[in-house]
Amino acid sequence: MIFPALDTPAPGGAATRGGPAVGPGSAGTRDPLGLLDLFGDSFVRDPYPWLDLLRSESPVHHDPVTGLWLVSRHQDVRQVLLDPDAFLPDNAQDAVTPLPVPVLRVLVRAGFTLPPALANNGGPSHPGLRRVVTRFFNARRVAAAEPVIERIAGELLEAVRSQLDSTGACDLFTSFAQVLPCRVLMELLGIRGVDPATLIRWSDASLELFWGRPTLERQLELAELVAAFHQWLTETVRSGTAPADSFIGALARHRLPDGRPLDVGTAVGACFFVFIAGQSTTGQLIATVLRRALTEPGMWSRVAGEAGLAEAWVEETLRREPPVTTWRRVTARDTELGGVRLPAGAQLLLMLLGSGSDPEVFPHPERMCPHRENIRHHLAFGVGRHRCPGASLARTEAAVALRAAARAHPDVRTVAEAAKPPMLGLLSFRAPLKVAVERA
Repeated sequence: MIFPALDTPAPGGAATRGGPAVGPGSAGTRDPLGLLDLFGDSFVRDPYPWLDLLRSESPVHHDPVTGLWLVSRHQDVRQVLLDPDAFLPDNAQDAVTPLPVPVLRVLVRAGFTLPPALANNGGPSHPGLRRVVTRFFNARRVAAAEPVIERIAGELLEAVRSQLDSTGACDLFTSFAQVLPCRVLMELLGIRGVDPATLIRWSDASLELFWGRPTLERQLELAELVAAFHQWLTETVRSGTAPADSFIGALARHRLPDGRPLDVGTAVGACFFVFIAGQSTTGQLIATVLRRALTEPGMWSRVAGEAGLAEAWVEETLRREPPVTTWRRVTARDTELGGVRLPAGAQLLLMLLGSGSDPEVFPHPERMCPHRENIRHHLAFGVGRHRCPGASLARTEAAVALRAAARAHPDVRTVAEAAKPPMLGLLSFRAPLKVAVERA
């Protein structure tokens, strides 16, 4: 996969990758935040100095490049998420980079539309749709799914072993972290008629098109993939052949508050969000968890045998380096946040990544402490009405993946050149795109 967001020219400027290494500490400017580029290599590689600066100097900061208000303090992010009447979710899935006419034509020909369904739905239909989703990801189902996760992880790790035997090296992202949640989701939701590689490619293309800063040429490539994804979802929903106990079958039986059956467009929108969130972002979480454990002295061997450590390590990774780094809201009316007056219609970017490193909540946030007393206070899955319904499944998959990988391959280590892996650098998603390992 190629994610060119880091390579594309910034508005009015040169490409961000390979340019001067600027950061909050750069000299020669009175306003360090004036150098902030949310897609730039400096931010994607090491966002924490920027986030520290935002919290201390401008916790509700207007970014002139994107037009977004960046909200970085834990208490302010939490306040926004807990007040969905004042801070609406309507813009949560809007394209970050405007889609030009040629790209829109590709999507229109495919009948692409994303009506309010889940993440971008603040209306009366949201609670019922959310209940449909949570029934497939509740604690009972997740517990029952753990043997499925372990089985699939074992199959994939055997393939990793074969690759290590033949070449001495392997990428745990493309061979394991990325594939595991996709295959698990397909089994749990009864997804048929598509192979995992295609679903992964479609999902990743959707993330890049709507949350990246691709060139026009790349947007056209992505739009073709997103259109194919949407068409497949639409045909699957319309066919009426999905098993009654599958996710799509449950959507087909669902009724809106006024008693009408759920329309195809909204059902497709719900599937679109769940399929992406259930496998792409979970794959990103697993990749980050693995890389963090491999680079923390002694952790890889400990998680293999120490009860509860894999789960605690996943939780601390979610606090410090969540795959979903930001989320958007829009003000319903004139309001005040963090001492700043915001007009109605102000577009907010909630810095979930920054909130997990707020020293007012998490002492010594730069340290990885898997047994913090208040570890569950992080906002990696949101909070309130729109809290991620798949949080329990994501936590379980990541912990099972970490423990299984450490037990199956206790003798691996990161390769020397993997110290700075390529990074996914979209507006709301950040993770290593490679976890290269070799036998020690």
